[in-house]
Amino acid sequence: MKNQGLGSWISRRRVKSEGDIAVIQGDRAYRYEELGDRIDRFASALAERGVAKGDRVAYLGNNHPDFLTSFFACGLVGAIFVPLNTRLAPRELEYMIEDSGARLLIAHEELRDVARAAAWSSAIERRIIVDGPAEVPAVESFEEVVAAASATPPVAEVTLDDPAMILYTSGTTGRPKGAVLTHGNFTWNSMNVLVDYDLTSEERTLLIAPMFHVASLGMGALPTLLKGGTLVVQEKVDPGAVLAAVQEHGITSLSGVPTTFQMLAEHPGWDEADLSTLRRLTCGGSSVPLRVIEAYEKRGLSFSSGYGMTETSPGATSLPYRKAREHVGSSGIAHFFTDVRIASPDGDEMPAGEAGEIEISGPNVMKEYWLRPDATRDAHRGEWLRSGDIGFLDEQGYLTISDRVKDMIISGGENIYPAEIEQLIMERTEIESVAVIGVPDERWGEVPLAIAVARSEITAEDVLAHLAGRIAKYKIPRGVRFVDELPRTASGKVRKVALRGKFTLE
Repeated sequence: MKNQGLGSWISRRRVKSEGDIAVIQGDRAYRYEELGDRIDRFASALAERGVAKGDRVAYLGNNHPDFLTSFFACGLVGAIFVPLNTRLAPRELEYMIEDSGARLLIAHEELRDVARAAAWSSAIERRIIVDGPAEVPAVESFEEVVAAASATPPVAEVTLDDPAMILYTSGTTGRPKGAVLTHGNFTWNSMNVLVDYDLTSEERTLLIAPMFHVASLGMGALPTLLKGGTLVVQEKVDPGAVLAAVQEHGITSLSGVPTTFQMLAEHPGWDEADLSTLRRLTCGGSSVPLRVIEAYEKRGLSFSSGYGMTETSPGATSLPYRKAREHVGSSGIAHFFTDVRIASPDGDEMPAGEAGEIEISGPNVMKEYWLRPDATRDAHRGEWLRSGDIGFLDEQGYLTISDRVKDMIISGGENIYPAEIEQLIMERTEIESVAVIGVPDERWGEVPLAIAVARSEITAEDVLAHLAGRIAKYKIPRGVRFVDELPRTASGKVRKVALRGKFTLE
Protein backbone atom coordinates (compact mmCIF):
# COMPACT_ATOMS: atom_id res chain seq x y z
CA MET A 1 0.00 0.00 0.00
CA LYS A 2 1.50 3.32 -1.08
CA ASN A 3 1.18 6.66 0.62
CA GLN A 4 2.17 9.41 -1.82
CA GLY A 5 0.76 12.19 0.34
CA LEU A 6 2.20 14.62 2.86
CA GLY A 7 2.14 11.98 5.58
CA SER A 8 5.04 10.19 3.91
CA TRP A 9 7.28 13.27 3.74
CA ILE A 10 9.05 12.89 7.08
CA SER A 11 9.42 9.14 6.65
CA ARG A 12 11.24 9.81 3.39
CA ARG A 13 13.18 12.77 4.75
CA ARG A 14 14.34 11.03 7.96
CA VAL A 15 16.62 8.80 5.87
CA LYS A 16 17.88 11.51 3.53
CA SER A 17 18.46 13.96 6.41
CA GLU A 18 19.53 11.59 9.17
CA GLY A 19 21.00 13.51 12.09
CA ASP A 20 19.77 16.90 10.86
CA ILE A 21 17.48 19.04 12.99
CA ALA A 22 13.93 19.39 11.67
CA VAL A 23 12.20 21.57 14.30
CA ILE A 24 13.34 23.76 17.18
CA GLN A 25 11.15 25.37 19.81
CA GLY A 26 12.76 27.01 22.80
CA ASP A 27 15.42 24.66 24.16
CA ARG A 28 13.90 21.57 22.50
CA ALA A 29 15.21 20.36 19.14
CA TYR A 30 13.78 17.44 17.16
CA ARG A 31 15.95 15.69 14.60
CA TYR A 32 14.18 14.25 11.58
CA GLU A 33 14.35 10.76 13.08
CA GLU A 34 12.75 11.94 16.34
CA LEU A 35 10.04 13.88 14.55
CA GLY A 36 9.37 10.87 12.36
CA ASP A 37 9.07 8.59 15.40
CA ARG A 38 6.55 10.92 17.06
CA ILE A 39 4.54 11.09 13.84
CA ASP A 40 4.51 7.30 13.52
CA ARG A 41 3.41 6.84 17.12
CA PHE A 42 0.68 9.46 16.92
CA ALA A 43 -0.57 7.94 13.67
CA SER A 44 -0.83 4.62 15.53
CA ALA A 45 -2.70 6.35 18.34
CA LEU A 46 -5.16 7.89 15.89
CA ALA A 47 -5.84 4.52 14.32
CA GLU A 48 -6.28 2.92 17.76
CA ARG A 49 -8.93 5.53 18.49
CA GLY A 50 -10.85 4.69 15.34
CA VAL A 51 -9.62 7.50 13.11
CA ALA A 52 -9.52 6.25 9.52
CA LYS A 53 -9.10 7.61 6.02
CA GLY A 54 -11.45 10.52 5.37
CA ASP A 55 -12.18 11.23 9.05
CA ARG A 56 -11.60 14.78 10.27
CA VAL A 57 -9.27 15.71 13.14
CA ALA A 58 -9.49 19.27 14.51
CA TYR A 59 -6.53 21.10 16.06
CA LEU A 60 -6.78 24.19 18.28
CA GLY A 61 -3.39 25.58 19.24
CA ASN A 62 -0.66 28.08 18.58
CA ASN A 63 2.61 27.22 16.81
CA HIS A 64 4.11 24.08 18.31
CA PRO A 65 6.03 21.04 17.01
CA ASP A 66 3.02 18.88 17.78
CA PHE A 67 0.96 20.84 15.25
CA LEU A 68 3.28 19.28 12.67
CA THR A 69 3.25 15.90 14.42
CA SER A 70 -0.54 15.87 14.28
CA PHE A 71 -0.74 17.10 10.70
CA PHE A 72 1.69 14.54 9.28
CA ALA A 73 0.18 11.75 11.39
CA CYS A 74 -3.23 12.52 9.91
CA GLY A 75 -1.61 12.28 6.49
CA LEU A 76 -0.26 8.79 7.30
CA VAL A 77 -3.69 7.38 8.18
CA GLY A 78 -5.45 9.41 5.48
CA ALA A 79 -7.40 11.61 7.90
CA ILE A 80 -8.23 15.23 7.08
CA PHE A 81 -6.62 17.84 9.33
CA VAL A 82 -8.76 20.81 10.43
CA PRO A 83 -6.64 23.58 12.02
CA LEU A 84 -8.66 26.19 13.90
CA ASN A 85 -7.86 29.86 14.41
CA THR A 86 -7.07 30.35 18.11
CA ARG A 87 -8.27 33.96 17.98
CA LEU A 88 -11.85 33.01 17.19
CA ALA A 89 -14.67 33.04 19.72
CA PRO A 90 -16.04 29.69 20.99
CA ARG A 91 -19.24 30.22 18.99
CA GLU A 92 -17.21 30.51 15.77
CA LEU A 93 -15.09 27.48 16.60
CA GLU A 94 -18.13 25.41 17.47
CA TYR A 95 -19.58 26.04 14.00
CA MET A 96 -16.36 24.88 12.29
CA ILE A 97 -16.05 21.77 14.45
CA GLU A 98 -19.65 20.77 13.76
CA ASP A 99 -19.53 21.68 10.07
CA SER A 100 -16.39 19.60 9.50
CA GLY A 101 -17.76 16.68 11.50
CA ALA A 102 -14.47 16.27 13.36
CA ARG A 103 -14.21 13.04 15.38
CA LEU A 104 -11.28 14.11 17.51
CA LEU A 105 -10.06 17.45 18.88
CA ILE A 106 -6.44 18.24 19.80
CA ALA A 107 -6.15 21.39 21.91
CA HIS A 108 -3.36 23.16 23.77
CA GLU A 109 -3.52 23.36 27.55
CA GLU A 110 -3.75 27.16 27.52
CA LEU A 111 -6.85 26.87 25.29
CA ARG A 112 -8.54 24.15 27.32
CA ASP A 113 -11.39 26.44 28.43
CA VAL A 114 -11.96 27.73 24.90
CA ALA A 115 -11.95 24.17 23.58
CA ARG A 116 -14.40 23.10 26.27
CA ALA A 117 -16.76 25.96 25.43
CA ALA A 118 -16.53 25.25 21.71
CA ALA A 119 -16.64 21.48 21.58
CA TRP A 120 -17.40 19.72 24.86
CA SER A 121 -21.07 19.39 23.93
CA SER A 122 -20.39 18.44 20.29
CA ALA A 123 -20.28 15.02 18.69
CA ILE A 124 -16.50 14.84 19.04
CA GLU A 125 -15.59 11.45 20.47
CA ARG A 126 -12.11 12.10 21.90
CA ARG A 127 -10.05 15.05 23.06
CA ILE A 128 -6.27 15.27 23.48
CA ILE A 129 -4.44 18.06 25.34
CA VAL A 130 -0.99 19.27 24.27
CA ASP A 131 1.42 20.35 27.04
CA GLY A 132 -1.05 19.58 29.79
CA PRO A 133 -2.49 16.83 32.01
CA ALA A 134 -5.57 14.83 31.11
CA GLU A 135 -7.44 15.56 34.40
CA VAL A 136 -10.81 14.17 33.28
CA PRO A 137 -11.73 10.84 31.63
CA ALA A 138 -12.84 12.47 28.38
CA VAL A 139 -9.42 14.04 27.84
CA GLU A 140 -6.03 12.43 27.15
CA SER A 141 -2.52 13.85 27.39
CA PHE A 142 -0.69 14.15 24.05
CA GLU A 143 2.62 13.00 25.56
CA GLU A 144 1.04 9.99 27.24
CA VAL A 145 -0.77 9.05 24.05
CA VAL A 146 2.44 9.20 22.00
CA ALA A 147 4.48 7.28 24.59
CA ALA A 148 1.98 4.43 24.75
CA ALA A 149 1.45 4.05 21.00
CA SER A 150 3.09 1.62 18.61
CA ALA A 151 6.10 2.83 16.62
CA THR A 152 4.80 0.93 13.59
CA PRO A 153 1.71 2.76 12.36
CA PRO A 154 -0.86 1.60 9.82
CA VAL A 155 -0.29 3.46 6.57
CA ALA A 156 -3.26 4.34 4.40
CA GLU A 157 -3.19 4.45 0.62
CA VAL A 158 -3.15 8.19 -0.10
CA THR A 159 -2.83 9.86 -3.49
CA LEU A 160 -2.17 13.48 -4.35
CA ASP A 161 -5.87 13.88 -5.16
CA ASP A 162 -6.99 12.95 -1.64
CA PRO A 163 -7.99 15.77 0.75
CA ALA A 164 -5.34 16.69 3.33
CA MET A 165 -6.86 19.65 5.11
CA ILE A 166 -9.98 21.73 5.58
CA LEU A 167 -9.20 25.40 6.19
CA TYR A 168 -12.10 27.67 7.05
CA THR A 169 -12.38 31.01 5.32
CA SER A 170 -15.18 33.53 5.74
CA GLY A 171 -16.92 35.08 2.78
CA THR A 172 -19.56 37.49 1.59
CA THR A 173 -22.39 35.44 3.13
CA GLY A 174 -20.84 35.69 6.60
CA ARG A 175 -20.82 31.90 7.09
CA PRO A 176 -17.29 30.40 6.96
CA LYS A 177 -16.63 27.87 4.21
CA GLY A 178 -14.15 25.02 4.50
CA ALA A 179 -11.66 25.07 1.63
CA VAL A 180 -10.61 21.46 0.94
CA LEU A 181 -6.91 21.37 0.08
CA THR A 182 -5.46 18.15 -1.24
CA HIS A 183 -2.07 16.54 -0.74
CA GLY A 184 -1.34 17.56 -4.31
CA ASN A 185 -2.32 21.18 -3.71
CA PHE A 186 0.26 21.51 -0.93
CA THR A 187 2.88 19.52 -2.83
CA TRP A 188 2.67 21.72 -5.91
CA ASN A 189 2.55 24.89 -3.83
CA SER A 190 5.75 23.73 -2.12
CA MET A 191 7.32 23.12 -5.52
CA ASN A 192 6.41 26.68 -6.50
CA VAL A 193 8.16 27.97 -3.38
CA LEU A 194 11.28 25.87 -4.00
CA VAL A 195 11.54 27.10 -7.58
CA ASP A 196 10.64 30.76 -7.13
CA TYR A 197 12.36 31.38 -3.76
CA ASP A 198 15.37 29.11 -4.27
CA LEU A 199 15.19 27.23 -0.94
CA THR A 200 18.08 24.98 0.03
CA SER A 201 18.63 22.18 2.54
CA GLU A 202 20.53 24.72 4.66
CA GLU A 203 17.39 26.81 5.11
CA ARG A 204 16.61 27.86 8.67
CA THR A 205 13.09 29.24 8.64
CA LEU A 206 11.65 31.17 11.57
CA LEU A 207 7.91 30.58 11.91
CA ILE A 208 6.20 33.41 13.75
CA ALA A 209 2.92 33.59 11.84
CA PRO A 210 0.45 30.94 13.06
CA MET A 211 0.44 27.68 11.14
CA PHE A 212 -3.36 27.58 11.26
CA HIS A 213 -3.05 30.20 8.52
CA VAL A 214 -2.22 28.64 5.19
CA ALA A 215 0.57 31.12 4.39
CA SER A 216 2.77 30.10 7.33
CA LEU A 217 2.24 26.41 6.66
CA GLY A 218 2.24 26.45 2.87
CA MET A 219 4.93 29.05 2.18
CA GLY A 220 7.18 28.38 5.18
CA ALA A 221 6.87 25.10 7.07
CA LEU A 222 6.14 22.57 4.34
CA PRO A 223 8.66 23.76 1.71
CA THR A 224 11.40 23.94 4.35
CA LEU A 225 10.76 20.40 5.57
CA LEU A 226 10.42 19.10 2.02
CA LYS A 227 13.90 20.44 1.28
CA GLY A 228 15.37 19.12 4.56
CA GLY A 229 15.88 22.47 6.27
CA THR A 230 15.18 23.50 9.87
CA LEU A 231 12.09 25.18 11.30
CA VAL A 232 12.44 27.43 14.35
CA VAL A 233 8.97 27.72 15.84
CA GLN A 234 7.70 30.55 18.02
CA GLU A 235 4.20 30.46 19.48
CA LYS A 236 3.49 34.16 19.18
CA VAL A 237 4.97 37.28 17.63
CA ASP A 238 7.40 38.87 20.09
CA PRO A 239 9.73 41.35 18.30
CA GLY A 240 12.53 40.95 20.86
CA ALA A 241 12.33 37.16 20.71
CA VAL A 242 12.31 37.26 16.90
CA LEU A 243 15.48 39.37 16.73
CA ALA A 244 17.13 37.09 19.30
CA ALA A 245 16.17 33.96 17.36
CA VAL A 246 17.55 35.35 14.11
CA GLN A 247 20.93 35.78 15.78
CA GLU A 248 20.92 32.58 17.87
CA HIS A 249 19.85 30.22 15.09
CA GLY A 250 21.28 31.94 12.03
CA ILE A 251 17.83 32.37 10.51
CA THR A 252 17.86 32.59 6.71
CA SER A 253 14.14 32.95 6.02
CA LEU A 254 11.45 35.03 7.71
CA SER A 255 7.86 35.61 6.64
CA GLY A 256 5.18 37.86 8.06
CA VAL A 257 2.68 40.61 7.42
CA PRO A 258 3.56 44.33 7.22
CA THR A 259 2.60 44.89 10.85
CA THR A 260 5.08 42.24 11.99
CA PHE A 261 7.97 43.73 10.06
CA GLN A 262 7.07 47.21 11.29
CA MET A 263 7.12 46.00 14.91
CA LEU A 264 10.60 44.52 14.39
CA ALA A 265 11.97 47.73 12.86
CA GLU A 266 10.56 49.77 15.77
CA HIS A 267 11.99 47.50 18.48
CA PRO A 268 14.81 49.03 20.61
CA GLY A 269 17.12 46.16 19.66
CA TRP A 270 16.72 46.64 15.90
CA ASP A 271 19.84 48.71 15.23
CA GLU A 272 22.19 46.38 17.13
CA ALA A 273 20.68 43.07 15.96
CA ASP A 274 22.87 40.90 13.73
CA LEU A 275 20.71 40.14 10.70
CA SER A 276 23.54 39.03 8.44
CA THR A 277 22.20 35.50 7.90
CA LEU A 278 18.82 36.65 6.58
CA ARG A 279 18.46 36.24 2.85
CA ARG A 280 14.71 35.77 2.34
CA LEU A 281 12.04 38.14 3.66
CA THR A 282 8.55 37.49 2.34
CA CYS A 283 5.56 39.62 3.13
CA GLY A 284 1.90 38.95 2.42
CA GLY A 285 -1.52 40.15 3.43
CA SER A 286 -1.17 43.71 2.08
CA SER A 287 1.39 46.04 0.61
CA VAL A 288 4.46 46.98 2.65
CA PRO A 289 4.55 50.68 3.69
CA LEU A 290 7.44 52.60 2.15
CA ARG A 291 8.87 53.54 5.58
CA VAL A 292 9.13 49.84 6.45
CA ILE A 293 10.80 49.02 3.12
CA GLU A 294 13.33 51.80 3.71
CA ALA A 295 14.07 50.62 7.28
CA TYR A 296 15.01 47.18 5.95
CA GLU A 297 16.92 48.51 2.98
CA LYS A 298 19.14 50.41 5.41
CA ARG A 299 20.05 47.00 6.83
CA GLY A 300 20.73 45.63 3.35
CA LEU A 301 17.48 43.66 3.23
CA SER A 302 14.63 43.65 0.70
CA PHE A 303 11.22 42.04 0.55
CA SER A 304 9.55 39.62 -1.77
CA SER A 305 5.81 40.08 -1.70
CA GLY A 306 3.07 38.10 -3.32
CA TYR A 307 -0.61 37.44 -3.78
CA GLY A 308 -2.58 34.40 -2.85
CA MET A 309 -5.54 33.05 -0.94
CA THR A 310 -6.49 30.07 1.17
CA GLU A 311 -8.04 28.42 -1.87
CA THR A 312 -4.68 28.43 -3.73
CA SER A 313 -2.68 26.78 -0.92
CA PRO A 314 -1.90 29.81 -0.88
CA GLY A 315 0.57 31.12 -3.47
CA ALA A 316 -0.61 32.62 -6.77
CA THR A 317 2.06 35.23 -7.57
CA SER A 318 5.41 36.38 -6.21
CA LEU A 319 7.49 39.51 -6.74
CA PRO A 320 11.22 38.66 -6.99
CA TYR A 321 13.53 40.61 -4.69
CA ARG A 322 15.51 42.06 -7.57
CA LYS A 323 12.31 43.42 -9.12
CA ALA A 324 10.85 44.91 -5.93
CA ARG A 325 11.87 48.53 -6.65
CA GLU A 326 11.20 48.29 -10.38
CA HIS A 327 7.64 47.04 -9.78
CA VAL A 328 6.64 48.90 -6.61
CA GLY A 329 2.95 48.28 -5.90
CA SER A 330 2.89 45.06 -7.91
CA SER A 331 2.16 41.63 -6.44
CA GLY A 332 4.52 39.98 -8.88
CA ILE A 333 4.19 37.32 -11.56
CA ALA A 334 2.48 33.93 -11.48
CA HIS A 335 4.27 31.16 -9.60
CA PHE A 336 6.11 28.67 -11.80
CA PHE A 337 3.42 25.96 -11.91
CA THR A 338 0.48 28.35 -11.64
CA ASP A 339 -1.34 30.54 -14.15
CA VAL A 340 -3.06 33.87 -13.50
CA ARG A 341 -5.37 35.74 -15.83
CA ILE A 342 -7.69 38.75 -15.78
CA ALA A 343 -11.28 38.06 -16.85
CA SER A 344 -14.27 40.17 -17.78
CA PRO A 345 -17.66 39.54 -16.12
CA ASP A 346 -18.49 37.28 -19.09
CA GLY A 347 -15.31 35.25 -18.62
CA ASP A 348 -13.33 36.66 -21.53
CA GLU A 349 -9.61 37.16 -20.96
CA MET A 350 -8.71 40.84 -20.70
CA PRO A 351 -5.71 42.37 -22.51
CA ALA A 352 -2.72 43.75 -20.62
CA GLY A 353 -3.42 46.93 -18.70
CA GLU A 354 -7.18 46.42 -18.45
CA ALA A 355 -8.77 45.64 -15.10
CA GLY A 356 -10.97 42.68 -14.39
CA GLU A 357 -11.40 39.80 -11.96
CA ILE A 358 -8.21 37.92 -11.01
CA GLU A 359 -8.53 34.21 -11.77
CA ILE A 360 -6.06 31.45 -10.90
CA SER A 361 -5.47 28.00 -12.35
CA GLY A 362 -3.00 25.29 -11.43
CA PRO A 363 -2.40 22.15 -9.36
CA ASN A 364 -2.25 24.26 -6.18
CA VAL A 365 -5.90 25.39 -6.53
CA MET A 366 -8.35 23.86 -4.05
CA LYS A 367 -10.52 20.86 -4.78
CA GLU A 368 -13.80 22.21 -3.39
CA TYR A 369 -15.57 23.80 -0.45
CA TRP A 370 -16.51 21.22 2.18
CA LEU A 371 -20.15 20.14 1.66
CA ARG A 372 -20.84 23.31 -0.39
CA PRO A 373 -21.40 22.26 -4.02
CA ASP A 374 -23.12 25.56 -4.86
CA ALA A 375 -20.25 27.63 -3.42
CA THR A 376 -17.74 25.39 -5.21
CA ARG A 377 -19.52 25.89 -8.51
CA ASP A 378 -19.76 29.66 -8.01
CA ALA A 379 -16.04 29.89 -7.20
CA HIS A 380 -14.95 28.25 -10.45
CA ARG A 381 -15.21 29.23 -14.08
CA GLY A 382 -14.10 26.09 -15.87
CA GLU A 383 -10.49 25.45 -14.88
CA TRP A 384 -10.18 28.92 -13.33
CA LEU A 385 -10.74 29.86 -9.68
CA ARG A 386 -12.48 33.22 -9.33
CA SER A 387 -10.70 35.26 -6.65
CA GLY A 388 -13.27 38.01 -6.25
CA ASP A 389 -10.43 40.55 -6.46
CA ILE A 390 -9.97 43.13 -9.21
CA GLY A 391 -6.60 43.77 -10.83
CA PHE A 392 -4.67 43.98 -14.07
CA LEU A 393 -1.57 42.46 -15.64
CA ASP A 394 1.08 44.51 -17.43
CA GLU A 395 2.78 43.41 -20.65
CA GLN A 396 5.28 41.29 -18.70
CA GLY A 397 2.59 39.57 -16.62
CA TYR A 398 3.11 41.51 -13.37
CA LEU A 399 -0.10 41.70 -11.34
CA THR A 400 -1.43 44.83 -9.69
CA ILE A 401 -4.45 44.54 -7.39
CA SER A 402 -6.79 47.51 -7.66
CA ASP A 403 -9.88 46.60 -5.65
CA ARG A 404 -11.63 43.89 -3.67
CA VAL A 405 -14.96 42.70 -4.91
CA LYS A 406 -15.69 41.05 -1.56
CA ASP A 407 -15.09 44.18 0.59
CA MET A 408 -12.60 42.17 2.62
CA ILE A 409 -10.65 44.01 5.33
CA ILE A 410 -7.07 42.93 6.06
CA SER A 411 -6.08 43.86 9.62
CA GLY A 412 -2.63 42.78 10.76
CA GLY A 413 -2.70 39.93 8.26
CA GLU A 414 -6.11 38.63 9.39
CA ASN A 415 -8.91 38.60 6.82
CA ILE A 416 -12.14 40.18 8.05
CA TYR A 417 -15.35 39.88 6.09
CA PRO A 418 -17.85 42.67 6.86
CA ALA A 419 -20.92 40.55 6.09
CA GLU A 420 -20.30 38.35 9.13
CA ILE A 421 -20.18 41.40 11.44
CA GLU A 422 -23.09 43.14 9.75
CA GLN A 423 -25.35 40.12 10.22
CA LEU A 424 -24.70 40.08 13.96
CA ILE A 425 -25.24 43.83 14.34
CA MET A 426 -28.55 43.54 12.47
CA GLU A 427 -29.79 41.20 15.20
CA ARG A 428 -30.35 44.36 17.22
CA THR A 429 -33.84 45.52 16.29
CA GLU A 430 -32.84 49.13 16.93
CA ILE A 431 -30.58 49.01 13.86
CA GLU A 432 -32.18 49.69 10.49
CA SER A 433 -29.09 49.13 8.36
CA VAL A 434 -25.34 48.91 8.79
CA ALA A 435 -22.15 48.78 6.75
CA VAL A 436 -18.75 47.71 8.11
CA ILE A 437 -15.74 49.18 6.33
CA GLY A 438 -11.98 49.15 6.76
CA VAL A 439 -10.33 52.40 7.82
CA PRO A 440 -6.59 53.14 7.92
CA ASP A 441 -4.67 52.29 11.08
CA GLU A 442 -0.98 53.01 11.53
CA ARG A 443 -0.19 49.73 13.27
CA TRP A 444 -2.61 47.19 11.79
CA GLY A 445 -2.93 48.60 8.28
CA GLU A 446 -6.69 48.87 8.59
CA VAL A 447 -9.34 48.06 11.18
CA PRO A 448 -13.12 47.65 10.96
CA LEU A 449 -15.52 50.53 11.62
CA ALA A 450 -19.32 50.21 11.64
CA ILE A 451 -21.53 52.84 9.98
CA ALA A 452 -25.14 52.40 11.10
CA VAL A 453 -28.61 53.82 10.68
CA ALA A 454 -30.71 53.48 13.84
CA ARG A 455 -34.51 53.23 13.89
CA SER A 456 -34.67 53.72 17.67
CA GLU A 457 -32.32 54.75 20.46
CA ILE A 458 -29.12 52.71 20.77
CA THR A 459 -25.53 53.59 21.63
CA ALA A 460 -22.23 52.52 20.11
CA GLU A 461 -21.47 50.76 23.39
CA ASP A 462 -24.68 48.73 23.04
CA VAL A 463 -23.68 47.56 19.57
CA LEU A 464 -20.16 46.59 20.58
CA ALA A 465 -21.38 44.80 23.70
CA HIS A 466 -23.68 42.74 21.47
CA LEU A 467 -20.63 41.51 19.53
CA ALA A 468 -18.37 40.81 22.50
CA GLY A 469 -17.66 37.10 22.94
CA ARG A 470 -19.52 36.17 19.75
CA ILE A 471 -16.77 36.89 17.25
CA ALA A 472 -13.01 37.22 17.54
CA LYS A 473 -11.81 40.46 19.15
CA TYR A 474 -9.93 41.55 16.03
CA LYS A 475 -13.22 41.50 14.09
CA ILE A 476 -15.06 43.80 16.50
CA PRO A 477 -15.29 47.33 15.03
CA ARG A 478 -13.16 50.00 16.65
CA GLY A 479 -16.22 52.19 16.79
CA VAL A 480 -19.73 52.81 15.53
CA ARG A 481 -20.76 55.94 13.63
CA PHE A 482 -24.46 56.72 13.30
CA VAL A 483 -25.75 58.39 10.13
CA ASP A 484 -29.17 59.32 8.76
CA GLU A 485 -28.76 57.13 5.68
CA LEU A 486 -26.20 55.01 3.86
CA PRO A 487 -25.18 55.87 0.29
CA ARG A 488 -26.61 53.33 -2.14
CA THR A 489 -26.48 52.40 -5.79
CA ALA A 490 -29.55 52.48 -8.04
CA SER A 491 -30.10 48.80 -7.20
CA GLY A 492 -30.06 49.52 -3.47
CA LYS A 493 -26.57 48.19 -2.60
CA VAL A 494 -24.51 50.18 -0.11
CA ARG A 495 -21.72 52.14 -1.80
CA LYS A 496 -18.91 51.29 0.60
CA VAL A 497 -16.35 53.09 -1.52
CA ALA A 498 -18.09 56.36 -0.64
CA LEU A 499 -18.01 55.50 3.06
CA ARG A 500 -14.31 54.58 3.03
CA GLY A 501 -13.38 58.05 1.85
CA LYS A 502 -15.54 59.78 4.43
CA PHE A 503 -14.87 58.06 7.76
CA THR A 504 -11.74 57.58 9.87
CA LEU A 505 -11.02 56.56 13.45
CA GLU A 506 -10.71 60.21 14.50
